[in-house]
Amino acid sequence: MTQAPAIDRTLQLLAISGSLRAASSNTAVLQALLAVAPANVTISLYEQLAELPYFNPDLDREGDTPPASVRELRERIGRADGVLICSPEYAHGVPGVLKNALDWLVSSLEFPGKPVALINISPRSTYVLASLSETLKTMSASLISDPSFTIPLPPNRRDVAAMLSDAQITDALQAAIAAFVRAIVSSRSEPSSRSS
Repeated sequence: MTQAPAIDRTLQLLAISGSLRAASSNTAVLQALLAVAPANVTISLYEQLAELPYFNPDLDREGDTPPASVRELRERIGRADGVLICSPEYAHGVPGVLKNALDWLVSSLEFPGKPVALINISPRSTYVLASLSETLKTMSASLISDPSFTIPLPPNRRDVAAMLSDAQITDALQAAIAAFVRAIVSSRSEPSSRSS
């Protein structure tokens, strides 16, 4: 079992699924991550993706107050130490609801430099990963890459209960959290190590 590194306070991670399906395996894997997170890591699931209005720059001009759901998303991003995204691939691309949420974050002050991990549950979903990576880099996210973020799920292990009953999958989930926490902790120590 992979242990997350010791940290001096609880890390707050925000998990975003790119699917609105009630039985989404992408949402389920994020819920499973929440269930196996160590005591020093709190993962909260963002469940308001469908409530965001269509992105419209006219609603997000300098000095304007953005819609309440957009303001809440930005505040939650701001409070998070890192963001986990797990998304299906639709027609070789990013689901519209997820891209819409990212569009609302483009001009936000909370997102640049934010550590982001893309959790992939299907090795065949290469287009969505490439597209999301490009978008997130353009948005100045601190995109963290690690082999442990790919967690292939067999067809009979696509719900939370099945994942949590499988030791191999729970080990993989814990390894993904540990890798992300290590990357966040490491990124925070870099400026101080350079200045010493």
